[in-house]
Amino acid sequence: MDVELRHLRALVAIVEAGTITAGAARLGIAQPALSRTLRQLENRVGTTLLDRSTRHLEPTHRGRAFYDRARAILATVDDAVAEAAGPRPLRLGYAWAALGSHTTPLLRAWREAHPDVPVEVHRVDTRTAGLEHRLVDVALLRSRPEDAGVRGHPLYREPRLVALPDVHPLAGADVLELADLSGETIALCPPIGTTSLDLWPAERRPTSAVEVGNVDDWLNVIASGGAVGVTAAGSRHTHPYPGVVYRPLRGAPPITVYVAWTDGPAHPALEEFVAHLVGGVHAGGAAVRGERVRPCAST
Repeated sequence: MDVELRHLRALVAIVEAGTITAGAARLGIAQPALSRTLRQLENRVGTTLLDRSTRHLEPTHRGRAFYDRARAILATVDDAVAEAAGPRPLRLGYAWAALGSHTTPLLRAWREAHPDVPVEVHRVDTRTAGLEHRLVDVALLRSRPEDAGVRGHPLYREPRLVALPDVHPLAGADVLELADLSGETIALCPPIGTTSLDLWPAERRPTSAVEVGNVDDWLNVIASGGAVGVTAAGSRHTHPYPGVVYRPLRGAPPITVYVAWTDGPAHPALEEFVAHLVGGVHAGGAAVRGERVRPCAST
């Protein structure tokens, strides 16, 4: 079909920017040129990839699948080019709170032991924090990896907290129960959040919820008084926010933190980096004692 990398980059840019004009600006080319490239791609694959019926272009069903493959292909090519030019940083992805207060000590310890292998930390607002498109080499997740080709190792379990507006009547409580939140509007962030209404027993389940797309919007809606949230303990360290207070939550199951990676070609330091994280957590050193976490048994 003679599809070229420029065709893949064109589709990815348009989907991620939302319009052809914005995609052209991202690629640094003229809008008519990008439109022609998109038409060439659709002609060569023999199907419509983008729905043009709305102002904000959306991929069709086949277009979404093609986009996912295109991102993975481009990431693999970029990795190959970078590795040919010399050692590249190891890219660590996360979608919510990384490792909370453990993040900095563990990354500093890695830098001291491996000054020739820097780690780049990226927040990617997807279920696997960028692994599905090979945007990162390894990721920190707060749900069990279930995507095909993604492997995970449990690191530790951490308690949940309640995030409240600092003017909320419950903000002064020392500890809260799930039942205390039954009458509240709950801020949810599918698919990257760790909370759903199923956390509550059916007879005490909140009836009001608001969905947001990322942790920034989650914090905004809570700070403005529009909702309260339930989150991992690491959020208190990673996401302090004006107008938001965090309080311990009793009676809710803890959250398991995983380190995850994909099958296939891997960064040369991946195995050693994963071992560093697992060893750092299980060592029970200063990096871990800062929060009430429970290291998971090795598997």
